[in-house]
Amino acid sequence: MLYFHTQENKMELILRQDIAHLGKAGDKVMVKDGYARNYLIPRGLAWVLTEVNLKRLEAERNLRAAKEEKEKKETFELVKKLTNAACTITVETNEQDKLYGSITAQEISHTLEQEGIVLDKKKIILAEPLKELGIYDIPVDLGFDIKTKIKVWVVKK
Repeated sequence: MLYFHTQENKMELILRQDIAHLGKAGDKVMVKDGYARNYLIPRGLAWVLTEVNLKRLEAERNLRAAKEEKEKKETFELVKKLTNAACTITVETNEQDKLYGSITAQEISHTLEQEGIVLDKKKIILAEPLKELGIYDIPVDLGFDIKTKIKVWVVKK
């Protein structure tokens, strides 16, 4: 494979991903031949700077932007569903109304899934599992700087 050399032992590349101490995706950088040939190019982290690769990068950006826009739209739809959702979890308790276990983000996610709302447990922010009966406002971080809350009712059987 032929590589384009601009200076002695240097190669000009276009970064496809953010790389610490080098640059962000889309940046044009000058690196040593060995670093480019042995690390960046084989791993798909960068392309040699050519007109064709500039067009490829632009096409990738457009695809990424379209995908991100679609994900944002889906996230706003999820926010609407979550604000209207009722998450009721019934649990076994002892005589003093103490739970035998605790309610985790996974259980909340599973309960929402039964109601037709798919929400990853990692997006549910619980400082610690719920250990008492009651009504809780649980924060949810959906990404894209979009945060909301869901109401969770923990009731005994």
